[in-house]
Amino acid sequence: MTENNKFKKLKKSLDEAEVNFVRILWCDNANIIRGKAVHVEMLSHYFEHGVGISAGQQGQSVMYDAVIPESGLSPVGEIRLLPDWSTLSSLPYAPNHARVMGNMVLNGVPWALCPRNFLVRMIEAAKSEGLEIQAAFENEFYLLRQTSEGIIPTDSTVFASTQAMDINQEVIDNIADALIAQGIPVEQYYPESGPGQQEISVRYTDALLCADWQIAFRETVKAIAYHHNLTASFLPKIFPDAAGSGCHIHLSLWRDGHNLLPDSQGICGVSQVGRAFIAGILDHLPALMALTTPSTNSYRRIRPHSWSGAFRCWGLDNREAAVRVPSAAGFGSPSHFELKTVDASANPYLALGAVIAAGLDGVQRGLEPSNPVTQDPGHLSIDERSANGIDQLPDNLGVALSHLTQNDTLLKALNPQLSQAFLAVRQAEWQAMKDWDLEAEVKLLLERY
Repeated sequence: MTENNKFKKLKKSLDEAEVNFVRILWCDNANIIRGKAVHVEMLSHYFEHGVGISAGQQGQSVMYDAVIPESGLSPVGEIRLLPDWSTLSSLPYAPNHARVMGNMVLNGVPWALCPRNFLVRMIEAAKSEGLEIQAAFENEFYLLRQTSEGIIPTDSTVFASTQAMDINQEVIDNIADALIAQGIPVEQYYPESGPGQQEISVRYTDALLCADWQIAFRETVKAIAYHHNLTASFLPKIFPDAAGSGCHIHLSLWRDGHNLLPDSQGICGVSQVGRAFIAGILDHLPALMALTTPSTNSYRRIRPHSWSGAFRCWGLDNREAAVRVPSAAGFGSPSHFELKTVDASANPYLALGAVIAAGLDGVQRGLEPSNPVTQDPGHLSIDERSANGIDQLPDNLGVALSHLTQNDTLLKALNPQLSQAFLAVRQAEWQAMKDWDLEAEVKLLLERY
């Protein structure tokens, strides 16, 4: 089909859906979702080559729209944001608007600083090892009301409370309906531990679509909440004495339609290749956290005895381990594993791509993880943890960034330009906010994430 015919077919479908604007989205190094919207009557001018955006966009921090000089970028220079039309979706929460994910292109080829292309490259690297990656992001978020006295949760219930289900039913149903209308399968919902905290899980899919769905998920939840006069926030830690919000990555390894992870004879029921992948993640985790938990606020959540994965270890159904292997509970060997040290302040393309890079390094080196941990590692003495190869993970962003600057595997995977820009952005955020109290963080970041 010629490009002209492709455009005519697209325009016809948009007209039938009564779409006026198409939003072309990107996610920057600070994990702010941004977009430019093109009116459908002008779309023919942008169909093939997308819209122009400043190259400096990838050097901006979460604090303000200005380029961090150390990023290697400046206000000079422009790239193209090229729509991936396979991701086009009408927006049930924004009538007459549609969304499409954008790829950053310079001189007709993928731009070195494009986060989405980074994930594509890591997917290709996995394929070169004979591995296909299936994944899902598991989001927790708060539903809040803005009052004259500040923000308050929509309820004050406990984990899995049916009362909370009733209180929040309308907004949760609307979110689920909107996700399903966009082709995102909703699996489970339950109220989480914090007051007003929710969890909606979606089905696993291939890695690139998984990250695209994560962008759509955040957009949808926040928009639907807004229509209910609520604020939805994915910020890792909002209230000092309430549960933090994670965004765990569930991941499995496949080949030719066959899940390679289960092995009834393997340790914890996990195959050798699965254990090597897990070992790679654990080996790189202190540096990886700069990409999976990349805000100053992230480290208020990652604490011992809080089910957030504060220790570098793995275990079967151990929710205090950074990597949890969910048991199949009588249904055979485990089908996937879960990385808990992830939250929604992370750019999903960078986080998932870096996890794949770390896991592949473990496969290529034939690593084997230390013995699985069968108890809360926080209850072990320092000597006991040391004897079992268990480390407490970085407790602030500055430490994680320092680990990343020394991690050749992840820096090489990112490439010099992308790693420089990412590190500059997050270093600037660390320097600006490292001495802030929680109240100041929440004031700035509540509606950013």
